[in-house]
Amino acid sequence: MDMNEHFDKVRKLIGYCPQYNPIFESLSVEQNIRYFAKIKGIPAYCREKLVENAIEKLGLQIHRTKASGTLSGGNKRKLSVAIAIVGNPPIILLDEPSAGMDPEARRYMWSVIARIASQKTSAVILTSHLMEEAEALSTKMGIMIKGGIFKCFGSSQHIKDKYGVGFEMEIKIEIPKHAKLLELA
Repeated sequence: MDMNEHFDKVRKLIGYCPQYNPIFESLSVEQNIRYFAKIKGIPAYCREKLVENAIEKLGLQIHRTKASGTLSGGNKRKLSVAIAIVGNPPIILLDEPSAGMDPEARRYMWSVIARIASQKTSAVILTSHLMEEAEALSTKMGIMIKGGIFKCFGSSQHIKDKYGVGFEMEIKIEIPKHAKLLELA
């Protein structure tokens, strides 16, 4: 479909979570999701059920009536993803969905995205700077430069083989005993 000609139809097919949260900070979590569901053209007779489903999928039940501006950064990202998935669109675009999240919240977000992708009702396209995130959630990956030029596309192993120069190291350093004594003095 040509987006210019059939915008009303196309917008119902796409769920989008931009890198920066597209939320109205004075509206509650529930009101934000409902508002975007209306924009997507979700009929009133099934809107409430789909809003509730998005809140549950993202674990936002305890925040549902809070003003979105009062949420933590991680919960704002969850809300942004909830807005993207409301209505189960066939195409979901997620730009840095776990940006700014602590490791526990990031893992939770990954499990939500993996569950959505495994249902095979939506194609999930994800952008990330984290190789760990890309490996956890993707079957195919691409490397883009300069805003859209593909340098490589394939499995994670293919990309590692082509661009994986360097090592990942974890170093633990023990403070020498004489330095510990100096700290106590």
